[in-house]
Amino acid sequence: MLVIHHLGVSQSDRVVWLMEELGLPYKLVWHRRGADNLMPPSYVALHPAATAPVVEDGDKVMSESAAILEYICHKYAGGKLTVRPDQPNYFDYVYWMHFNNNTLGLFFARLALSTQEPNANTERMAGLLKRREDGYARFMEQTLSASPYLAGSDFTCADIMSNFNLVSLPSFSGRTDIPHVKAYVERIATRPAYIKAMKIAGPTATPPEGA
Repeated sequence: MLVIHHLGVSQSDRVVWLMEELGLPYKLVWHRRGADNLMPPSYVALHPAATAPVVEDGDKVMSESAAILEYICHKYAGGKLTVRPDQPNYFDYVYWMHFNNNTLGLFFARLALSTQEPNANTERMAGLLKRREDGYARFMEQTLSASPYLAGSDFTCADIMSNFNLVSLPSFSGRTDIPHVKAYVERIATRPAYIKAMKIAGPTATPPEGA
């Protein structure tokens, strides 16, 4: 059985979501953040990359969300929720599978910039980050104005990959120029598997006794 090592308030909740969408069995192991809000030594020791999520499948230990989602879908679900290279929307699927890295990078760059004293360089960098954020938001809005999901008419892993950044990071909050993106987030939030996964491992989920 696949073991999901879950770090509270992290991207590892998307693996739980995937397993619920696919109806596959799994074991969830909680790891609490320390007083510094960082991952505990028990999580750091799981994988050399020391990033969440981490899953175990027999003697294999894997990190990186996009890799984990593709691995699970192809090994255990016959490719369900993925898009084949010979399908016309494969281009869109690949882009949105990796969109997470773009917006997550912006988040950490903004976080680092906020610790610096304002000067000409920080203002220039803030302008660059804003331009990129606007571009990503504009492209996502354009995409969702033409289709219900990021890779087309069907829900895929690309939606699981992208949703975390829309609901857990502040990048798109408060914007009034992305109505299709906001409607998309609301639509995703009604999926039974998403609702169940968030109760089990979402940002407000309570760790089980002894975790």
